[in-house]
Amino acid sequence: MQRPAPIDIEMKFEGGNMITETDLKGKIIYANRLFMEMSGYSKDELIGQPHSLIRHPDMPKCCFRTMWETVKTGEAWEGYVKNLRKDGAYYWVVVTVTPKYNEEKELCGFIAVRKPPGEITLEEIKAKYQQMIESEACQREENIFIPEDFIANEEFIAVS
Repeated sequence: MQRPAPIDIEMKFEGGNMITETDLKGKIIYANRLFMEMSGYSKDELIGQPHSLIRHPDMPKCCFRTMWETVKTGEAWEGYVKNLRKDGAYYWVVVTVTPKYNEEKELCGFIAVRKPPGEITLEEIKAKYQQMIESEACQREENIFIPEDFIANEEFIAVS
């Protein structure tokens, strides 16, 4: 499934918890009703798709690299994430991603819970992320940017 082109329309996430679960490769295996409503995708459209389907291009890749490295060690990760809706609009969330284990205590996937962001902090995050994106562009121009294939499991990079 192809991601839509982004448009500059924000949909406010007002409350509740959006929840998704993925397998180890970042493919969606569960999405709650609120997540489906906010993302604009149906259950049939989401299940089996890489979570990066909703990754907004304005998000710095290093945020997801850090998230991936953190959850693979068994730790939880929390951060502000700008997500892309099916219609191209966007919404901001604070997401907590935690590893999921089976009965044999083996890592078997990840659970992401999203809540609405605070407006004051969100403005600070937007400015910081813009700086990070500009820095990534500078690094690319200087040929010191980390190659795309170095980032672990590109399909998973956006658990938001």
